[in-house]
Amino acid sequence: MIAKLMYPVVDCPDPAALAGFYARILDWEVDASDPEWVWLTSAAGQRIAFQEAKDHRPPRWPDPEFPQQFHLDFEVDTIEDVERAQREVIALGAEFLHDSGGRQKGFRVFNDPAGHPFCLCYGQSL
Repeated sequence: MIAKLMYPVVDCPDPAALAGFYARILDWEVDASDPEWVWLTSAAGQRIAFQEAKDHRPPRWPDPEFPQQFHLDFEVDTIEDVERAQREVIALGAEFLHDSGGRQKGFRVFNDPAGHPFCLCYGQSL
């Protein structure tokens, strides 16, 4: 091993707003004491950092001319759970992009408020 993963860092135009979006999905705590570098931290100590990028150009999934720069997968148990989760993330400001169409196993793709794709996955054992 060369190194250990510390945490992912997400470039975005408004770190506090995007951290707040993901905090509501995960029920994690936001530390926005530095508005250019905002932390999202779980009760177990997992972290994601959000860094200000003034000239951020969001991806346009699935357009290869504007490829995704990263994406996060969130797990829910069943298709019924993904239906509820979809309503909730859209209410938080997500934009629906794609449904894999699976009944027992699949995923739904969304853009977060800064334009980064993320997925709600169901029926997947991690």
